[in-house]
Amino acid sequence: MAVASNKKSSVKVVEKRPVDIYFDKYAESHQNPTNKLIHWICVPLIVFSLFGLVWAIPFPYLKFMGQYNGFVNWASFLLAFSIYYYYRLAPVLSYFMMLVLFAFFYGVVKLEEIQKAGGPALWLVCLIIFVVAWIGQFIGHKIEGKKPSFFDDLRFLLIGPIWLLHFILKKYSLRY
Repeated sequence: MAVASNKKSSVKVVEKRPVDIYFDKYAESHQNPTNKLIHWICVPLIVFSLFGLVWAIPFPYLKFMGQYNGFVNWASFLLAFSIYYYYRLAPVLSYFMMLVLFAFFYGVVKLEEIQKAGGPALWLVCLIIFVVAWIGQFIGHKIEGKKPSFFDDLRFLLIGPIWLLHFILKKYSLRY
């Protein structure tokens, strides 16, 4: 924190946190209202489908897990990494994102139950959602006239979901 002062006034200059710098940079290529709307739909779908795809990757059977075997899998590691990354940027955002990701995991488990009951394969449903959502993202950026932020820095693939979440927290005056 830098502080500048003189005899007449004291001015406090606060440096931006890294998360706010990421949000500002991400916002540069997300100004068009249509692109923003597409992101509100497609980013959560991409995150959900990505967890479903990773969940579907076979994981070794862990006998000690008993009835909970299957709930610890590759997607658990992806969840842990994501939450840790978000925690390092903004702890409050990471807590809310964890709730969102747990809701997504619930949805993935329900899709897995549908698969076991004879419905379509989890991986196939998630792959279709993933591809369609990414097509939507690229359409949004075509409308915007700017390339996606992750073309410059892959970290923006993780920033997108919390960028949306930070708007919800701001709306309810919750400091992140």
